[in-house]
Amino acid sequence: MGSSHTSSGNVNIDKELLAILCCPDTKQDVGLAGEALIGQLNELIRKGTLKNKAGQPVTEKLDGGLLRADQKILYPIREDIPVMLIEEGIPLEGIV
Repeated sequence: MGSSHTSSGNVNIDKELLAILCCPDTKQDVGLAGEALIGQLNELIRKGTLKNKAGQPVTEKLDGGLLRADQKILYPIREDIPVMLIEEGIPLEGIV
């Protein structure tokens, strides 16, 4: 396997996997989100105010995230697994 890239805490995503992942909606590239953003989103999750693209409350803490190139959507990473479903994306407008 390829080497791993670590971001925000203990997230390990294979560099080869990261290179081929893209936004399932717009096909834009995605990259690992920084620790500060993940911390900010986890605080909103703790408060119960963060919603995903489907309008559902995000209840599970993020281990990390993949940020779309335009920085408008973040896809959660939980237990080193990127959740690349359009409805699970977290809109960042008004947050960052």
